[in-house]
Amino acid sequence: MAIRHVEPYTDEWLQQPISYVRQVVDQLGAEVADWWEGPCDPRDATLMLADGSALVWDEESGWRLGTFVSGGRGHHTELTGVRYLGHGLLPKPERVPSALMDARAGIGASSAWRPCYRSHRQCRDGFDVALAFYLVDA
Repeated sequence: MAIRHVEPYTDEWLQQPISYVRQVVDQLGAEVADWWEGPCDPRDATLMLADGSALVWDEESGWRLGTFVSGGRGHHTELTGVRYLGHGLLPKPERVPSALMDARAGIGASSAWRPCYRSHRQCRDGFDVALAFYLVDA
């Protein structure tokens, strides 16, 4: 398989995280009440959970859990009481449910401290290749 970098800020680039996020949504099942994509810089997505909390992923710090304050489709989400799930920027979708449980309990790899795995300005750092692993044929 040839490595192909996606040109930043193209439609394809903007849509890259969606397949990964959908796989996480599938793993969480009925726990997800709704979800949406945010804007870019950084690219992100918000999952509203059935218990009223929210889970947000972004391309700099991975997944974080908190109480929803504001946000919506096309807008960055603001949370309070944030815990980062840990396990890297793109934990395998099947690991997110247990990481979420740990974050709710305040144990495991979760932390109140924001990790910064990369900057969204690093457009040619290989992250698009990692996201491509989660692409599924439509």
